[in-house]
Amino acid sequence: MPKMKTLRGAAKRFKRSKNGIKRGSAFRSHILTKKSPKRKRLLRSPKHVDKADIKAVNLMIQS
Repeated sequence: MPKMKTLRGAAKRFKRSKNGIKRGSAFRSHILTKKSPKRKRLLRSPKHVDKADIKAVNLMIQS
């Protein structure tokens, strides 16, 4: 059976860390003028993949 390949789109979006799988935040690329400074500051903080999705993300990045 051939090796499973990593989904390249997932490899660019997720990174493994000691505390789980890191991910980026949505809603922070454009139209930032109407968002409050507090909201933008909270979007900067690191996020992790939810417990329900870890198995699916691990299958996608499998490295």
